[in-house]
Amino acid sequence: METTVTGIIHQYWNAEEVFTNLIIFANILGALLLGLIVGYERTYHGRAAGMRTYGIVCMASCALTVLSGYPQLWYGGQMLNHAATADPTRVIQGIVTGVGFLGAGVIMKDGFNISGLTTAASVWAASAIGVLVGVGFYSAAILLTLLSAGLMMWAAKLEQALPSRPAIALTLRFRAGFKPLQETLARAARQRGYAIAEGSLATRMTGGRQEWRFVAIVVDHARAASLTTLANELADFDGVEDFEINHARN
Repeated sequence: METTVTGIIHQYWNAEEVFTNLIIFANILGALLLGLIVGYERTYHGRAAGMRTYGIVCMASCALTVLSGYPQLWYGGQMLNHAATADPTRVIQGIVTGVGFLGAGVIMKDGFNISGLTTAASVWAASAIGVLVGVGFYSAAILLTLLSAGLMMWAAKLEQALPSRPAIALTLRFRAGFKPLQETLARAARQRGYAIAEGSLATRMTGGRQEWRFVAIVVDHARAASLTTLANELADFDGVEDFEINHARN
């Protein structure tokens, strides 16, 4: 076993190691593209998890999976020359599980608003980067780092450039005794370029007053009213006593 600096470099950057990293490159890039496709579908429909979230999770999952296929090259190929005192795959499993709980801790939900999804995904991707570095796949780790950072910085602009249907969350509180009709509300939404998302309507009665909560999705960008315009119109809407309106996703 070579212990010189040249020998150590050769262990981690020999032809077989480099070729394996190229295979990992291809897998990560393919997973990223597939994740972006799935994420775009969610972005188009105004869901909380979009292209960045799906792209990061998909490529990080790929990275963690593909590295397990080359244990003979872990740690510069030294796994074959030394009896392992611990099973690295179990260590990786523990890392992924622990970081998963950490990521869940940064996700916050307030009504229809969800924040922290991309942060949680990026934390999980960071764990994959750490695992790749830990087993000696340095160039693959560098690629995953650049892709993750790139998604965090520029994927939001890509989402905005592509056709989509943004969503807003509304909470309407009607005056006591007023009985609103869903058909009237749906017609008013359509006139302003929106449609009530199917299955999003929730109602409750408090002190004789009805409260409606729902998500409206933009279906006609040319006619879609801004939040301020909607707020001004809702202030004069028949039967509405109080309201709250904001974006349905962060």
